Amino acid sequence: MHPAPSVIVFTVLSGIGFGFLAFVAAGLLPVSGWGAFFVWGLGYGLAVVGLGASTFHLGNPQRALLAFTQWRSSWLSREAWASVVTLLVLAPMALSDWLGLGLPRGIGWLGAGLCLLTVAATSMIYAQIRAVPRWNLWTTPLLFLAFALTGGALLAGREVLAPLLCLGLAAALITTFLLGDQQFVRRGANLGTATGLDRIGAASVFELPHTGGNYLMHEMIHVVGRKHAMKLRVIAVICGAVLPAALVLLPGHLGIAFAVLVHLAGAFAARWLFFAEAEHVVGLYYGARG
Repeated sequence: MHPAPSVIVFTVLSGIGFGFLAFVAAGLLPVSGWGAFFVWGLGYGLAVVGLGASTFHLGNPQRALLAFTQWRSSWLSREAWASVVTLLVLAPMALSDWLGLGLPRGIGWLGAGLCLLTVAATSMIYAQIRAVPRWNLWTTPLLFLAFALTGGALLAGREVLAPLLCLGLAAALITTFLLGDQQFVRRGANLGTATGLDRIGAASVFELPHTGGNYLMHEMIHVVGRKHAMKLRVIAVICGAVLPAALVLLPGHLGIAFAVLVHLAGAFAARWLFFAEAEHVVGLYYGARG
């Protein structure tokens, strides 16, 4: 599928933002006073900027509020509600840390759980699409949560937990790549199953549906060269997980800063691949699988 920059920014920044907020809310990064103001502000800023970026992929951004009306059937709507509720629930804890109000940490634990629920809802926007076999896997929610927790732990400077989560993220990435490569074939999707003509014989393309480009071809069909995909996979694993695991152990805040920046580079590479390598079955109508 076409890797739209706005959606990549949305999923990467909101993921690390909510992951970081989960650590801060749970009290795993003790802060107070103006330190709390800036730490909570960073988490809120990443989450909000990420969520805001998602509106740029809408045909009519001014109608973004309509996304909240379909919560019964749409994971996009559920993600929108979850994000708003989470940020509202976290607000008292943020104010308490900043102003020293002494609110019970239980509020933060609830908010931390909602942060992970929001990331899971974001992942389900893609995982529930059966027409994209590579996404329609149990590894999709796992990968989104692994990125959120790893990024959050790196930002929080968790010197013991962060490297362990980095290793888990590397395993999740490799597993996702390996299973995803076989998913389209494993589903048995072909032109016959896509058109329903397989019951009467082998189907083939007689004439393409369109003589020129259209929305479906632009958005749903995207081909990535095997060499480029492999390079980006290596970058995703090394920068997203391996290098940050070592950098976060360096003394001082400089190591944490480098670890986060390198991790984000790997996260953007992995998320670009997540969209670019996704094969929508609509490509079968056009004689393509990309």
